[in-house]
Amino acid sequence: MSLSTREQPIYTTKAHVFQIDPQTKKNWMPASTVAVSVAYYYDSNRNSYRIISVEGTKAIINSTITPNMTFTKTSQKFGQWSDPRANTVYGLGFATEADLQKFIEKFQEVRELAKQTPGESNGSGEPHSPLATHPVHAAPLHSRNSSVSSNQSDGSEKQQRLSTSGLPTVEYQLKYENDRLKIALAQSSANAKKWEIELQTLKNNNARLTTALQESTANVEEWKKQLAAYKEESAKLKKQTIELEQTANDEQISGLQQQLKETTEQLQAVEQERDSTTEELRGALKRLEELNIRVEQNGKNEAHIKDLEKENSTLRKKVSSLESELKQLKLQQSKDRHELLTLHKDIGTKLQEVTKLHEKLAHHPVLSQSDA
Repeated sequence: MSLSTREQPIYTTKAHVFQIDPQTKKNWMPASTVAVSVAYYYDSNRNSYRIISVEGTKAIINSTITPNMTFTKTSQKFGQWSDPRANTVYGLGFATEADLQKFIEKFQEVRELAKQTPGESNGSGEPHSPLATHPVHAAPLHSRNSSVSSNQSDGSEKQQRLSTSGLPTVEYQLKYENDRLKIALAQSSANAKKWEIELQTLKNNNARLTTALQESTANVEEWKKQLAAYKEESAKLKKQTIELEQTANDEQISGLQQQLKETTEQLQAVEQERDSTTEELRGALKRLEELNIRVEQNGKNEAHIKDLEKENSTLRKKVSSLESELKQLKLQQSKDRHELLTLHKDIGTKLQEVTKLHEKLAHHPVLSQSDA
């Protein structure tokens, strides 16, 4: 919003701006989304004072100060005043009580100066209307109270200097631009520090996730060794079964072969599950590596950091799911081993029964007489 060159800021501070609800006349409605610059402006040609505040390109305060206006402090950090011309009540919320007190003192000072004004006219005898004859246009306002106040003496000296010169000096413009650059630099540094902290947190989470995946991989290797031992034990049982086939009857052999086939199928199923789990772990590690590369390349992008956090959460859930599946696989392997041991025991029992049967047949009287 660009103001007329004859209007110059004489005091600037920051505050949250509110307006009274035009319907209820009781509730406050926020006019600004954040704390914005609120400034006193002096018009040297009209000898008038205004309070102006702009957010973006929208003027949210345009209030001409008259001798009858009163600024009321309603709480420790909040104050208000009524503007009959705008037909509204403005409210300001400050960061500290000291900022509110300075604004009140400046309001009283400007109001006293307005009382000394013989009348508001535009030089042609017609009443002055700040909205009709002096429109407000969007322009950057001074956003630092300390930098403006440090360049002022008292209010009357400032008014006299502005009324005689009509334009800000080069020194004032340079200080004004310098203050704006300082504010932009401070905000940029704060945002960079915030993103740096978020990026470091994300990297720490990635490191913990990598450690968990490595531990899971180590567990998979251990389970592979156990599975190899089970296979070896199964081979021994198969060999024993082949030996039993030479002495056992056909029915018993058929039953043992069926049990052996089922056990072999169970082992194959366990091996397939293990291969599937190993592949999922490899995929998770690959995605993690891709994620780390993306984090390093886009560490200062806040939106991308949030996406990475979501992806990390998904990976954590995936790791938890994989660990659960691995535990189930281990339980299934233990169960299979137990079944193999039971099968081995059953085969031993059957073998003993067959041996006893042969012994009985060898000592049977009828067989002995026939041999004789």
